[in-house]
Amino acid sequence: MTIRHLRVISTLSELKLVARVAEALNVSQPAVSKQIAELERIVGVPVVTRDRNRLYLTPIGKRLAEHAKQTLDQLGRAAFDIEAMASGVSGAVTVGVVSSVAPTLLPGAISLLKRNSPQASVSVIEGHFNELLPQIEAGAIDLLIARIWRPQELSGIEQMALFSEPLVVVAGRGHPLAQMEQPDWADAKEYPWIMPQANSVARQAVDALFSDNGQTPPSNIIASLSLTLNLELLGQMPALGLMPRRLAQRHAARGEVAILPLDTEGYLSEVRCFWRPDQLCRNGTMSLFLKCLQQTTDEIKTIPFG
Repeated sequence: MTIRHLRVISTLSELKLVARVAEALNVSQPAVSKQIAELERIVGVPVVTRDRNRLYLTPIGKRLAEHAKQTLDQLGRAAFDIEAMASGVSGAVTVGVVSSVAPTLLPGAISLLKRNSPQASVSVIEGHFNELLPQIEAGAIDLLIARIWRPQELSGIEQMALFSEPLVVVAGRGHPLAQMEQPDWADAKEYPWIMPQANSVARQAVDALFSDNGQTPPSNIIASLSLTLNLELLGQMPALGLMPRRLAQRHAARGEVAILPLDTEGYLSEVRCFWRPDQLCRNGTMSLFLKCLQQTTDEIKTIPFG
């Protein structure tokens, strides 16, 4: 069994059509069909069933596709590790990041960078998007990672989508709304809210979220970017706040917060990275860290919520 076989079965499990698999792998359709036939000879049983022009994996085909994806992911990580170690970078990168992304994404990316290039230095600055954008334009920071609302092109700035993760409404375990089966936004508005800073993109998005749910934004506000402080506040007063779903699930499992069944409608779910192209050309450590971010987000995408 070859890597070509693994790529075909892995891609087929997602795309279903031979034409799409051929396009994705940049090969001909007969070549894809040949690889499938070879796989079935190797395995000794059918791995696909056909319905008109679509292919569906048999139970054995599905299991084979799972193993193929794991093997290809491992090979990709090995290739990245070798490339990173061979680069021998030892410079510095400064990363600006919004607080709702830092705990989820940066630990994996930084540990990956340091594992492959121990002499590389990383500095992290937390803030909100409107505060950090002028710093990347001025060259004071190398990369900016933020949640985006209403994406737009930025002159002289490259950007790349990393992953999507919804925000959820959280409260302390003893909060009155945590005891309700189906609270609504009118109920939520009556309590203090821990919010992003007033001049931030995130705050504008949260205000719009309330408006779209028929409510004026709450006036009882605590503006804080500190996750540690916010968790303490949720535990000591009947406040509400927003938190990335993965992070909220982690703290909920520890009994520190409750996740309320309020639909945030995808607001601020997309995470993007921003940089100046000229900075990337000059800074090998920045280039390597960007690859570490991509590697980490690929791994995040393979882990289901829950």
